[in-house]
Amino acid sequence: MSQSPEICRIAMVLFPGLTQLDLTGPYEILVRMPGAEVSLVSSTLDPVRTDRGLVLTPDATYDDLPDPDILFVPGGPGQLPAMDDAALIAYLRRAGKAAKLITSVCTGSLLLAAAGLLTGKKATCHWLAHDQLALLGAVPVHQRVVEDGNVITGAGVSSGIDFGLVVAERLHGARVAQEIQLQAEYDPSPPHNGGSVDKAPPAVVETLRKRGAELREKRIAAATRIGAALGVGGPD
Repeated sequence: MSQSPEICRIAMVLFPGLTQLDLTGPYEILVRMPGAEVSLVSSTLDPVRTDRGLVLTPDATYDDLPDPDILFVPGGPGQLPAMDDAALIAYLRRAGKAAKLITSVCTGSLLLAAAGLLTGKKATCHWLAHDQLALLGAVPVHQRVVEDGNVITGAGVSSGIDFGLVVAERLHGARVAQEIQLQAEYDPSPPHNGGSVDKAPPAVVETLRKRGAELREKRIAAATRIGAALGVGGPD
């Protein structure tokens, strides 16, 4: 009789204004791992609205899951006000001390850094916010998924699927990761080869830079302020 897989408790943090694919892409992969018990964690059990209007329902509070095996944080425009959410940052600090893996996708890494969990650690982020990692004491790396010890971070939005497969392989080996990838039929073939800042037409990059300029300046100000309070940070 085969043994049941060891239970792996995964806390995926919700906050208003998160980007849903930052969360649901990794969720779709991680929940398929043997023994995975995934909880959507927030300060209360009240529904949480994402940046594009999708409503997600938490199934655990911070007190319900104080010591997950894997801590995961998504990003999105709601990351900016979340940087000053004392209860959320306190939970990340507490859960991060206990977690075997500390993880994020997109600007979720800025929240991990604001909680002091990425100081001196290599990490990545969405390309529009990548340089802000250094302001919070992390070491920015331009890769889709970055591993540094027990910290695994993914770049922007869709990279969460790649991130999830990296975690699956770390914990269960290549065969399990390959099975999950095929189950999900993850075989991307986009109509345009422009999904990174290095590949997209310069005019497209410039349009998005201008569109995100106001949020970017606010994020830089917040990262600079919080980095100074943490006693970390510096130029990229």
